Amino acid sequence: MVLAAGLGLRMRPLTETTAKPLLTLDGTSLLDHALDRLAAAGVQQAVVNAHWHADKVAAAVAGRGVPHVILQREDPVLETGGGVARALPHLGEGPFAVVNGDAMWLDGPRQALARMAAAFDPASMDGLLLVVRSAQVEGEIGRGDFLLDPLGRVRRPRERELAPYVFAGVQILAPQLFRDIPDGPFSLNLLYDQAIDSGRLFALVHDGVWFHLSTPPDLERAEAALRAGLVRALF
Repeated sequence: MVLAAGLGLRMRPLTETTAKPLLTLDGTSLLDHALDRLAAAGVQQAVVNAHWHADKVAAAVAGRGVPHVILQREDPVLETGGGVARALPHLGEGPFAVVNGDAMWLDGPRQALARMAAAFDPASMDGLLLVVRSAQVEGEIGRGDFLLDPLGRVRRPRERELAPYVFAGVQILAPQLFRDIPDGPFSLNLLYDQAIDSGRLFALVHDGVWFHLSTPPDLERAEAALRAGLVRALF
């Protein structure tokens, strides 16, 4: 699934007339970048949810070949957790990938999604998140998102504690994570916290390049880095 229903408030004014995942980077929309990476990992079908400028999102995915896209319009918006929950009938019976519509990364020596699929253990995990080292991120990330134990098990930072890892917007989730969920809109963070409490949320550190795309200057920095060609030469 690709999450493309957000309002993109921090990316305004660029998102006043379009959805954030339809902004372009290196000549391709962020949404197509995400779908292309799913296709490269062997994904044949994906759900894309849409709310803000939903008609434009629908037009953007109408011509996709692989993966075949099922468009999920949301009014009102269901947030990340509610959106995935509604899409569950289309996501199969086993673990599935969920990618933020503004997640932009370059793979390292191996595909990030392939590494995650190989690392995901349904017996011990309800979720596996891709994370990047906070020190490698340009842009405002606050206190960071997560800390990891030696096995890759996730916990959140305590008060006044800095977290060395930031969520990269790519994850593999198990259907059982959605067993007891509220009706209507809710955040995936609610399910992360439940999985953390049960010791079943893990993370994998990305070994390639990841672009933090929250504000227009972030997008400009990413475009400049790609045009410079250095990250392509490395990854």
